[in-house]
Amino acid sequence: MSGILDSVNLRTQMVGQNRLELLLFGLETDQRYGINVFKVREVLQCPSLTEVPRKTTVIKGMAHIRGETIPVLDLSEAIGRPPIPESEERTCFLIVAEYNKRTLAFLVRRVDRILNTNWDQIMAPPAEIGSDNYLTAVFEYEGKLIEIIDVEQILADIYPASTIVSDDIATKEVRTQAEQHRVLICDDSQVARTQMIRSLESMGLKVTVANNGREAWNLLKDLAERDVDVATHFLMLISDLEMPEMDGYTLTSMIRSDTRMDKMHVILHSSLSGGFNVSMVKKVGADGFLAKFNPDDLAKVVVKRINAVNQR
Repeated sequence: MSGILDSVNLRTQMVGQNRLELLLFGLETDQRYGINVFKVREVLQCPSLTEVPRKTTVIKGMAHIRGETIPVLDLSEAIGRPPIPESEERTCFLIVAEYNKRTLAFLVRRVDRILNTNWDQIMAPPAEIGSDNYLTAVFEYEGKLIEIIDVEQILADIYPASTIVSDDIATKEVRTQAEQHRVLICDDSQVARTQMIRSLESMGLKVTVANNGREAWNLLKDLAERDVDVATHFLMLISDLEMPEMDGYTLTSMIRSDTRMDKMHVILHSSLSGGFNVSMVKKVGADGFLAKFNPDDLAKVVVKRINAVNQR
């Protein structure tokens, strides 16, 4: 399993071209699931786990991996399926991943392969299935649908995050100034959108929402075609990196290549961590990078932008 993630340089070259690699895995049925390889640190056979007192059985225990103690989540149970029996854990695999500044491991039945594809082949789930699920995208492969799980929603349910902005950041003066501005946020994760909306609106900002890069681009293009100055209409765009149909890198590149909106202030944010994002942000011409999710960090970025606009 250690060799399944070896081609890091090749994957790095794909980013910014609306391409991605999915690590395919399985749980308790024949259904295949996918996770972006860039979120995966390693894949290994499940070692012996150390039990911990817990309120939820979703957390199976702790694994000691390369000198680090990492919580292990039963992904099957987390999405409402039967849990993996303790007697069968050692026949399963751990997908060690980084999300929202956390390192954790997902216990899965099997790991299949890495699939190279395009973001425009990844589709949002049908609206008819409703929002009460952990599905963030689907992808057709070999005549069957691969489901991409909204891990951010799962983690938010297990580790609820506060959306309250500190008063020393969102001061009364800041809130008064914020009421004059509108922010465009773009994210395919419902929990990420909700977190940002709550934090930004609590500061007094107006918020416009797009569910993926394609939707955001169509919105911006429509405004530009109606002679709206997009760069002043929105205080800023805060966009996720990984999204169905069009990723955040591609969205930013298209904004920068259109003279009607190329001055728009763009911040890219992601649950992916590491210096890699910073270099890619510069490559596509974004104005900054923000790691998910801390309400004060988000507020500081917005306040900095408000101050910059007021100094013009």
